[in-house]
Amino acid sequence: MIEIREATTKKEQKNFLNFPLEMYKNNPCFVPPLYSSEKKIFGKSYSYYDTCEAVYYNAYRDGVMAGRISGILQHTSNKIRNQKRVRFTRFDCIDDVDTARALFGAVEKWALSKGMDTICGPLGFSDLEREGLLIEGFDELSTFEEQYNAEYYGRLIEECGYNKEVDWIESKIYPPKDTESLDKMKDYIMKRYSLRFGEAKNINEFIKKYKNDFFRLLDEGYADIYGSVPFTESMKKEIISNFKLVCDTEHVAVILDKDNRAVCMGFCIPSISRAVQKSKGHLTPCAIVKILKSVRRPEIIDLGLIAVDKEYLNRGISIIFCAEIARMLKKPYTKYAETNLNLEDNHSIRNMWKRFEQIEHKKRRSYVKYIGENVNA
Repeated sequence: MIEIREATTKKEQKNFLNFPLEMYKNNPCFVPPLYSSEKKIFGKSYSYYDTCEAVYYNAYRDGVMAGRISGILQHTSNKIRNQKRVRFTRFDCIDDVDTARALFGAVEKWALSKGMDTICGPLGFSDLEREGLLIEGFDELSTFEEQYNAEYYGRLIEECGYNKEVDWIESKIYPPKDTESLDKMKDYIMKRYSLRFGEAKNINEFIKKYKNDFFRLLDEGYADIYGSVPFTESMKKEIISNFKLVCDTEHVAVILDKDNRAVCMGFCIPSISRAVQKSKGHLTPCAIVKILKSVRRPEIIDLGLIAVDKEYLNRGISIIFCAEIARMLKKPYTKYAETNLNLEDNHSIRNMWKRFEQIEHKKRRSYVKYIGENVNA
């Protein structure tokens, strides 16, 4: 017997959070989110609830927890794109299609009750949340920013009537063979357009000086990117809080024009994947020590976001960031960088990595299903 329960009690919410941690506890590729951050989704004041509604379901098979799923109604995204969509996210399930159908059926019924006609995902509240179902690269270490899943998930989702909407490609990149030419091109572009790097003594000063420019550039540059939404003030605070612990001035950059206006910004994140695995995402004293060590001397660098002012899109700004990434990869303790998700048709970004030695090693997918008005709940 399969029972679907909305996670409304403290116990059910704890089961929801802990299910993937137990399911993948012996999997060397699974990387949990920070438990304290993930727990916030059940708080009424959670920053994303200014623009979203969400529901959380647990599945029990013969009384034993067998899966979970969340549905998100992203009002801002729907308004911008003139859509009636609910996103599914945080889907984890045993290899059982009946359990999967019961979970998706619950989300579809909820979506219909809200007047929606389409389900898509996995997508989070914003583009900076974990998104995409892993469909290739199951033996690769997940980045801290993305979710790991078993290979059979795709089959379960497709058997529930979902089809591909978009794919993302992920790559490992290694230092380019010719860094000298890259540096020369960087210097030429910066001189030609009278550009310079913004400075900050530490990450707190960097955030204070450039956070508004960062989100302005993100909102402008990512407006047409799949799944993205403008950032509210509460969302900005949440994002800064989540990434402040793992960012430093060595791995962020802002480019200013002659009038001291930010025209480009990017950040990378020292990988903390190994640091949080054993603690299951809990910030234990041991985990904090490992995180701080990873930030100071990262073996892997996770690439974050690059946002460019539209005026500078075709002026070779990407070369500057390629040169900066190459500089980071010169560190003797750094092995490679992870690109994280690049949309398969985003050729401008994917072509950047051709300047490096690269291996495309993972692929993720977002699915879609039109539910109309006929869903068997």
